[in-house]
Amino acid sequence: MAEQVVYARSKGLKDVETHYCPGCHHGIIHKLIAEVLVEMDLLDRAVGISPVGCAVLAYDYFNCDFVQAAHGRAPAVATGIKRTRPDLLVFAYQGDGDLASIGAAEIVHATMRGEKHTTIFINNAIYGMTGGQMAPTTLIGQKSTTSPSGRSQAQHGLPIRIAEMLSTLDGMAYAERVCVADIPNLLKAKKAIKKAFSLQQQGIGHTFVEFLSTCPTNWGMTPVAAGEWLKSDMAQYYPLGVKKDVEAAK
Repeated sequence: MAEQVVYARSKGLKDVETHYCPGCHHGIIHKLIAEVLVEMDLLDRAVGISPVGCAVLAYDYFNCDFVQAAHGRAPAVATGIKRTRPDLLVFAYQGDGDLASIGAAEIVHATMRGEKHTTIFINNAIYGMTGGQMAPTTLIGQKSTTSPSGRSQAQHGLPIRIAEMLSTLDGMAYAERVCVADIPNLLKAKKAIKKAFSLQQQGIGHTFVEFLSTCPTNWGMTPVAAGEWLKSDMAQYYPLGVKKDVEAAK
């Protein structure tokens, strides 16, 4: 009897061990992106951009071309590549410290211009790689190395809802917030990536998928507890779902 393969690593990923902490969702998100690239037959025409932060080593995992960008500047690099080679599938893979803080102006202007690439935004509400500092997305009361007593609205202001903010801009074609904390949400997340890439190929504007993601190490939680907190607390402030879809609005 021939051996039956139940599960195999996607051809879109390299055969390497991950450097991410146990319970981190980056690896799952990488898997979904890789699967979509293979299923859409885009792997040989895809270019990813990874800036500074937890995303910095993405080029070690994907079996497609990758370009390194300076901190926060992935939208500028993606813009240059996509304008030069509009036949390519271009995606920027950015964390919240990178995109929502130092790169906030970059993503706002790239979106307003309707740059025809896709942004994959990983929101784990903290600076994961650099020591657990408070990020623009850190929740009220959430502790970090720079807010040991918890984020205070009076002192730090409210966390930024990036997907909602960018959806107000005319250049945004599609924006959705998803997570991979359980199987039903994981399946929805994969559909969101596929739709964003499909709309990019149609060239109708910027496409954006925000992932709520865990950071058990810097949250001070077990992987299981972190996943539950994401669904019970984080998703309350950052509601999942489509924020803008110009195709559906026609």
